Amino acid sequence: MLTAINLLTGFAANLAIALIIVRFIYYPVKQNKNYVFTFLAFNTIIFFVMSLLSSIELSVGAGFGLFAIFSVLRYRTNPMPPREMTYLFILIGLPIINSGLMTSSGWDVLLVANTAVIAVMYVLEQGWGFHYEQAQRVSYERIELIRPENYDLLLADLRERTGLPVKRVEIGNINFLKDAADLRIYYDGVAQHGWDDEPGPYLIYDDDTAVQN
Repeated sequence: MLTAINLLTGFAANLAIALIIVRFIYYPVKQNKNYVFTFLAFNTIIFFVMSLLSSIELSVGAGFGLFAIFSVLRYRTNPMPPREMTYLFILIGLPIINSGLMTSSGWDVLLVANTAVIAVMYVLEQGWGFHYEQAQRVSYERIELIRPENYDLLLADLRERTGLPVKRVEIGNINFLKDAADLRIYYDGVAQHGWDDEPGPYLIYDDDTAVQN
């Protein structure tokens, strides 16, 4: 039977694991208050919901109805990036695992499972053994340099004007009326860890200055 002491102990352990993942793995790479709030809030409420479901008798219909509420929730914001969605899924899954193991007194299994998740997330976030490229979308006005025979000159110009170690370029839409072309430049980032969100447009102007929207 679930007691208040067991519930508080399980809650403290689950919250400690969530804080380790959010504060020491996610937060150093991207410091976004909204996502930190969402991760920890979801992790906490789902732990108590699962503890409640495992400690009292509920009908199957009531159980499905409770989780149907979560399935129809929609935040009226921009879609969550894949990286943040992955963290949210993990921080939702962990309390489900922890609440189940807590009620079955499987503290050793709980420790192994949570340690494994933390280790995998840390290794993936650090990028050990992986090499990541970063990319930017560019609006480029020196349209004469997009010709195949001027590819080396195009790379050199982009490197000089952006200050980035551009190593390849993809050419998209070309507007001859405005003498501009949409490019996507690829380069090795200074920090080779973490996942980048979808890059925004990076505009290059005639005065050799760059402003990101």
